[in-house]
Amino acid sequence: MSIAPQHLEDGIVVSDLAAAGEKTALTVMDTLDRLWATSGTATVRRVPGEPGVRARLYADVRRRPETGEPS
Repeated sequence: MSIAPQHLEDGIVVSDLAAAGEKTALTVMDTLDRLWATSGTATVRRVPGEPGVRARLYADVRRRPETGEPS
């Protein structure tokens, strides 16, 4: 999956997750969502022929999720 140029700017992180299972991927996304303003829980997908699951998450590490205020 390619990353669009508008998703690359200072303070924005595009994270491609790979995990053994859906529960682990969802736990990681939930944890990141508590730290920063994120795109939320992404759809977890399986790639045929590859082990585990994948997901993509966008995070603004400049902002706290509860207030939108700078970190």
